[in-house]
Amino acid sequence: MNSTPAAVASALTFAWLGMVLGISFLEAPLKFRAPGVTIPVGLGIGRIVFRALNIAETVLAPAVVALVATGTPTTAVVVPVAVTALVLAVQLAVVRPRLNRRSDAVLAGEDPALRRSRAHLYYVALETVKLLSLIALGCALLSV
Repeated sequence: MNSTPAAVASALTFAWLGMVLGISFLEAPLKFRAPGVTIPVGLGIGRIVFRALNIAETVLAPAVVALVATGTPTTAVVVPVAVTALVLAVQLAVVRPRLNRRSDAVLAGEDPALRRSRAHLYYVALETVKLLSLIALGCALLSV
């Protein structure tokens, strides 16, 4: 792979990784521990923050894919970029709509304890896979 596209793709990958770490694994769980933050308030904040993250990801993913595609990438680069893109697509197309419906119900006054949803667990599992694939991709791009 050419060094300039690899360097730019690496920088974008690590920026993306930082966003995922900061939002999904730091902000999201901690906001509910803040004094006075109720479930509806936390959900409202989370929806705004995750919408912004997902918009950034929908810009970063095609940029990284395009940069990788301009060179002759190794399997060590192609596999994690494909996994990352696939996980993001599943999160946006399948899991996020379910989470949005669930948060809509809670924001409309439904007691969250009445009807549990596994969508959040799926999102966290996919976010963990995405995190690991971003680490692998960034490392593979640095070694080019």
